[in-house]
Amino acid sequence: MKKISISYLLIAAFLLGTVVITRAQEAEAPMWESIVLTPDNTKLKVLSENMRAHNQKYHKEGAYKAIVYNISSGPDIGKIVWMMGPLKYAHLDSRPAEGGHDEDWRDNVMAYVKKMEHGEYWKGDVKLSNTDMLTDDPSLYPIQFVRYWEVNSEHSHNAEAMLKLISKTIKAMDGNNAWGVYYNEFRQGSRIGRHIATVGFYKNWAELDEAPTFKKTFFKVNGEESWDAFVRNMDQVMDNSWDEIWVYDKELSGD
Repeated sequence: MKKISISYLLIAAFLLGTVVITRAQEAEAPMWESIVLTPDNTKLKVLSENMRAHNQKYHKEGAYKAIVYNISSGPDIGKIVWMMGPLKYAHLDSRPAEGGHDEDWRDNVMAYVKKMEHGEYWKGDVKLSNTDMLTDDPSLYPIQFVRYWEVNSEHSHNAEAMLKLISKTIKAMDGNNAWGVYYNEFRQGSRIGRHIATVGFYKNWAELDEAPTFKKTFFKVNGEESWDAFVRNMDQVMDNSWDEIWVYDKELSGD
């Protein structure tokens, strides 16, 4: 089975703070709340035990289910991603808060965290993503290759055309290429730059060794003459990008 080389998965979408492509706003479009936590490394055992207990009690199922990932590469290596969903904004009106939830999070989780940052809401693009093979069980694809993108405001008018080219190519590739496009719901500005994220889902690390087929398929689907223009446009549309590998942590999640 050939997998996508995420280094070829080039995506663009945001005027800084303003959506400039036709985003998937269907009712079924999934959304997640996520936060990045910097653990106190001297208290990792206690934090792990307390976070698992918290998620098992308050975030075990439905829209409030919590999934935890460890960031194993990139600028935020060693940090933890706590994610809740998929959900809608309406679910936040009834999110766990009473019955000891907030006190437990404050006293038994945050007490062992040095820093909390990147509190964000990410909405998936149903039309462009290739995630039909995914299920509610994150352990089937425990490794995520996440690429964040910062979009240039002057050239963002090309974003929709680029997204369509990439999505069309990925869906034409051989094999089981689980891949998603996610938009940051709120304004990030140019300094933060986390406007959009593309995610490749992997069953194991070994899949990253497989030869990339994106460019070959791109030639087949769009024509070889279109490649150079594609690369030039992406250089104009994107100001910056960086990668992270996330590894699912079943012990800390609400499973």
